[in-house]
Amino acid sequence: MGRRARARRTVIGAADYEAIVVGAGVVGLACAARLAKRWPGRVLVLERHDGICREGSSRNSEVVHAGIYYPEGSRKARTCVRGRRLLVERCRERGIGLLACGKVIVGEDEDALDALHALVDRATANGVVVRLVDSAELRRLEPGTQGAMALWSPSSGVVDSHAFAASLEAEARTGADVVFGAAVVGVERSAGYRLSLATADGRVEVTGARVVNAAGLGQDALSSLVMDVDAAGYRQHLVRGCWWSIAPRHRGRVSRLVYPVGRADDPGLGIHGCLDLGGGMRLGPDAEALGSSADLDPASPNALAVPEERGPVFLAAGQRLFPWLEDGDLTPDMAGLRPKLRPDGWADFVLAEESSRGLPGWVTLAGIESPGLTASMALAEEVDAVLA
Repeated sequence: MGRRARARRTVIGAADYEAIVVGAGVVGLACAARLAKRWPGRVLVLERHDGICREGSSRNSEVVHAGIYYPEGSRKARTCVRGRRLLVERCRERGIGLLACGKVIVGEDEDALDALHALVDRATANGVVVRLVDSAELRRLEPGTQGAMALWSPSSGVVDSHAFAASLEAEARTGADVVFGAAVVGVERSAGYRLSLATADGRVEVTGARVVNAAGLGQDALSSLVMDVDAAGYRQHLVRGCWWSIAPRHRGRVSRLVYPVGRADDPGLGIHGCLDLGGGMRLGPDAEALGSSADLDPASPNALAVPEERGPVFLAAGQRLFPWLEDGDLTPDMAGLRPKLRPDGWADFVLAEESSRGLPGWVTLAGIESPGLTASMALAEEVDAVLA
């Protein structure tokens, strides 16, 4: 995360846990906070890194999605819409930074009208309030943006994802042990599950009646310890998304999120204009397939590098939205990885209780990419319901 969470060592307490959550990203923490209420003192969270949110949860745009792009009835649509309500409620109750700025999805010309109407239909089916605006109203909403028409989404925004995740960790700790620096390297079936952990102090074993695989980028590596990942369809393909910062001299020129027209079956939604809570502006992310997680170390410097040769691509994409952008206005910012189940198209979130594979009480969360941050608390509700 941007602000490093202090690595706290927690001695593993209970001899046997009711539930073990693997992964302390935002989804894993949301699951742990929820399950700790059901089984106080009997939940364990394992994280291979030295703190929370060291992978995908710390390298994203922090956008609160409304639920516009996802097919009606899909888990992405359902958990995004429900999760946004839970997230906004939590932020307001706890004073977590939240910018309810809204979003415009811009069509450059009349050819984009059909795509925008399709997005309106999809959003409406998902219960999301949006409306089309013409070029004159777009200029009133965002004078620094150009386009023939746009879709206006008032319920989109930006959240302080670091504070949001930290609040989930604090809630989880009221009823769960949270252990950092513990990588799961083996799993055995016993009455429940016996997990072998590699830690700084050597090999440790813990047992739990239930396991929630919320390992994010490491989901398929953990799954492979108990099942055939490819047969299950859980092999993840890593797609790198990069952001470039817009020069501070342009701060304040845009007050909303600005997206181009995208399609749900694209690897990404197109390079778009993002805001942060401090008023900074970025462009991104793009979508570059890197290969399966079996072939690439997600933590390697190469995986998280921002290729400087992509600068002209970002400038061209940015100028289609913001005509005032000039050469020299962009600098490389950061890169993140998305775990996609289909690198060349759309795939829904997987949330599966694996009794049919002979693994009762094992829950797999696979392909949790965008809108995973927004959906996190709703996914936790569904995990809790499955395990109950």
